[in-house]
Amino acid sequence: MTPTKKVVVFDYGFGNVRSAERALARAGADVEITRDYDKAMDADGLLVPGVGAYSACMQGLKEARGDWIIGRRLSGGRPVMGICVGMQILFERGIEHGVETAGLDEWPGTVGPLQAPIVPHMGWNTVDAPADSQAFAGLDEDARFYFVHSYAAHDWSLEVTNPLIKAPKVTWATHGERFVAAVENGALWATQFHPEKSGDAGAQLLTNWIETL
Repeated sequence: MTPTKKVVVFDYGFGNVRSAERALARAGADVEITRDYDKAMDADGLLVPGVGAYSACMQGLKEARGDWIIGRRLSGGRPVMGICVGMQILFERGIEHGVETAGLDEWPGTVGPLQAPIVPHMGWNTVDAPADSQAFAGLDEDARFYFVHSYAAHDWSLEVTNPLIKAPKVTWATHGERFVAAVENGALWATQFHPEKSGDAGAQLLTNWIETL
């Protein structure tokens, strides 16, 4: 019997931690909500949710030493998953209301306002995932996920020149314009949508993540 995977939902004050806890438990993980450093470092997987302003999330994350924890885990190949603003802060910077905030810089690029007739982008939408995606394995092309956001990463510019390193798999979605909906980059996964609010499709994606831990 495969041992149950231990997942920590990092509680730094800016995420839907209870929804994430329930969804991960449904997907078969042993879940704990905490900001404890040792528990966050020792878990099989670390999930970083995020809601609200980019700058506030970054400040809260730093105050909880989350930036250091994420960096340390990734440097050791330990899985991390970011959700919504928890994905956005993985990019180099975010710009909200003309204010630029430095992100975690795991990926190059800027998160900026979503250019669409209706903002925020709130509701269900399909995504365009790579054929060999692990995150979306077992899901139909017309699977829908729940989005709530006014900002997004519009470009993907990370180039991988080392043939021994797999290039990240980038999933896109469209609301007014094309934007990054999910990324699979080795031990680092992230989604702009909320898998914990995306019903069976979201549950499958979380199950897929847990199976990689």
